[in-house]
Amino acid sequence: MHEASSVSTPSAPQTDLSTLLSPLFEDPTLYQQIVGTLQYLALTRPDISLAVNKTAQFMNSPSTHHWQAVKRILRYLRGTLDHGFVLRSSPSSSLIAYSDTDWGGDKTDCKSTSAYVIFHGTNIFSWCSKKQNTIARSSTDSEYRALASAASEVYWLHCLLRELHRPSSATPRIWCDNVSATYLAANPVFHS
Repeated sequence: MHEASSVSTPSAPQTDLSTLLSPLFEDPTLYQQIVGTLQYLALTRPDISLAVNKTAQFMNSPSTHHWQAVKRILRYLRGTLDHGFVLRSSPSSSLIAYSDTDWGGDKTDCKSTSAYVIFHGTNIFSWCSKKQNTIARSSTDSEYRALASAASEVYWLHCLLRELHRPSSATPRIWCDNVSATYLAANPVFHS
C-alpha cells in the first residue's frame, strides 16, 4: 500500500457490498485485523466511519470484493494523513446536531443505517454511524429512530457540559431532513 495512489472518498459511490458475489478472500485473519484497526481509527476519523462499519459486517467470511473496499479505505487514508480535528475557540457554545438515515439501505436485510453529528460551537463534539437493529416500516420510522438517537446523545452532552460548569449558551438544536419525523417528535399525539 506504500505505492498506492490516493482516492478522494473512503468508499466508491453506489457500491453495495452485500449483493456482490465474488470469491472468498484467502486470508480472513488479515481482513479482520485491518478492519479492527480501522474501527479503532474511526473513533477519531468520522469521515471513514460509515465505510468501516460497512466492511466490518463481513468479518465472518470476507470476499475479494470486500478486501478491495478495505484497500480503498486505506488508499483514502493515505491521501488524508494531514486530516484531523482542529478545535477552535468559538463565541457560541451551543449544541447543534444533524441526523439522517438511509431508509432500508442494506439490500440484504432491508435495515437502515442511522447517522448523526453533533457540534459544540464550530467543533465536532460527537458522531455516530450505526445500522439500526430492526427494519423500519417507513422513511418516517427510520428517520425518527435516527432523530431519537441524536436527541439522546445531545441530552447526555448537554448534561455533561452543565456538570462541567460549561453549559450551552442556547437551547440545543437538532436538524432532520424528514418533515414527518419532526412532526412525530414534536407532537406526542402521533405516537399512538
